[in-house]
Amino acid sequence: MNCRDKKNELDEKINEELAEDGSPPGVEEEKYVRAESNRIEFKRELNEKLERSVVAFLNTGEGGLIYIGIDDDGKAVGVPNIDLVQRQIVDRIKYNISPSALGLFDVAVEKSDGTPVIKVIVSSGTEKPYYLRNQGRSERGCFIRIGSSVQPMTTQMIDDLYARHRPVSLGNIPAPRKSLTFEQLEIYYQSKKLRLNEQFKTSLELLTPDGDDNFVAYMLADENGISVKVAKYAGTDKVDLIENYEYGYCCLIKATNQVLDRLDVENRTFTKITPKTRIEKQMVDRTALREAVINAIVHNDYSRNAVPTVEIFSDRITITSYGGLPEGLSRESFFECCSMPRNRELMRVFRDVGLVEQLGSGMGRILNAYDRSVFKFTGDFLIVVFPFTNGFHAAFGTNGTDVTERET
Repeated sequence: MNCRDKKNELDEKINEELAEDGSPPGVEEEKYVRAESNRIEFKRELNEKLERSVVAFLNTGEGGLIYIGIDDDGKAVGVPNIDLVQRQIVDRIKYNISPSALGLFDVAVEKSDGTPVIKVIVSSGTEKPYYLRNQGRSERGCFIRIGSSVQPMTTQMIDDLYARHRPVSLGNIPAPRKSLTFEQLEIYYQSKKLRLNEQFKTSLELLTPDGDDNFVAYMLADENGISVKVAKYAGTDKVDLIENYEYGYCCLIKATNQVLDRLDVENRTFTKITPKTRIEKQMVDRTALREAVINAIVHNDYSRNAVPTVEIFSDRITITSYGGLPEGLSRESFFECCSMPRNRELMRVFRDVGLVEQLGSGMGRILNAYDRSVFKFTGDFLIVVFPFTNGFHAAFGTNGTDVTERET
């Protein structure tokens, strides 16, 4: 059962299918069981209560989905001027909620019964409690999701939540170097037809509260001390190291692409020829491998000077990130594709340049190809272990020579 099936079984509310009716690329056809839940809310139109609903999902352990253009009975009524409404949603969440929710939400267009609607994907936040900026951290500004309703939080709930959630934010840590430059980051933004203006450090939250470059800026700068390690071993253990690469000391976006390119080379393809067909397989599912690497880089806890590592053995590829699961995200929620970004500023930039799509989508792609057993939780580390595809060794032989396996 894949991640999407598990969501449906848990919520019993939603059954997603890709549109097959000539819908524009990237627009999915959604079919709904006509009811809301603790993770799904319908709104007939964009109204003044949007921010309350977003705050409630940010303060809830699993986040949630808000559909604009579906009435309380679950009927799709559509959204007039859908592009304008999307921009209004982004601006309202950006400017009306504190702490900042940038990197914790996505806005997408999908179809329900052939009618375009807007889906707002809200992650559980790591800086709880979130609140309406004009009401402050008070009973009138803080909300939480209880069942299918949004409820104000009591003063005691607010105080308890605030006391429990005081994570070290990379956005508040000053960069260890001065005079940072961002030519590489600008190139990646330009490739997506986006522009970094003079205020980009403010808009991307690359400054500390005192106005200095923060640690996120440092990681995205042209020069830094961050690298991702890729090691290759001859056997199934770490005794015989063949190659050792370090990708980094540059913009983290560039380093990520370098790691992915290296793994594309290492992730060899072999061919199985049967009487009826020719089947090509890679050592590891390429999409799942890509998503696991990106997740490890985006969600790694860099505040402890730890970096992600990728290790290639003779029977598996292993990706290790430091920090484990963010506080408040259970393993069950993790496997249900509930997103809770540890480094939301990084998540926002990675989405801007196309390395990340919707929140939680990466986990879905991994679990479409592998079951939960590929994930290992050991102390402060999250490890993903991808075993090589059955038949790989027979296809390549003991000396590593690329041969073709034929099935008689």
